[in-house]
Amino acid sequence: LSLKFGDIGNLKGLVIRFLLTSSYYQLSVQNWFSLHRLQLLYNHSIQATFNATRIHAPASYSYHCEHVSSLQRYDALLIPSSANDLSKLWEVTFTDFQIQGFNVQEGHFAYAKDCASFFSPAILMGLVMSLILLLVLAYALHMLIHLKSLDRHYECKTSPYFTQMKDNDMGDEKEPLSGNESYELQNQQFCKIYI
Repeated sequence: LSLKFGDIGNLKGLVIRFLLTSSYYQLSVQNWFSLHRLQLLYNHSIQATFNATRIHAPASYSYHCEHVSSLQRYDALLIPSSANDLSKLWEVTFTDFQIQGFNVQEGHFAYAKDCASFFSPAILMGLVMSLILLLVLAYALHMLIHLKSLDRHYECKTSPYFTQMKDNDMGDEKEPLSGNESYELQNQQFCKIYI
């Protein structure tokens, strides 16, 4: 697959060539295509060659990636083919890159296999936070299950400071105090709580 740009500045006849391969994989029972190599040509000769890594998709799909680049900050999917090649002098970056080498119908891309990994940093942080919250919930449930009732730890005794009243008429207790009358409190208890 070749993209021909013609003359751009002092680059005569600039061409970007994508070398695609198709292979049948028995495990997935279908054909897959992969971008094998990227070549930059100008002045009618190959000037730079990059090996492509991890750029592949089922043959009936297209491949899409936000950045396909030779730069490390974009995960460097394009690797210079050799140390002696002029590709070290080039920095190649495709933004919103989408390619489909085979089975193109009506000039439109098929469904795209995206290059985004399943375990991005955001997804990993979400999984870690979910695990922490799950541990906190399990600890809280464990504490609730092993919570003991305080009724078992009460020990009630009759207070020695108050003497019990004789069985007098209960109506006397409800009358207001007048003059020098005094009453003793009946059945006073105190409790100790053991924790």
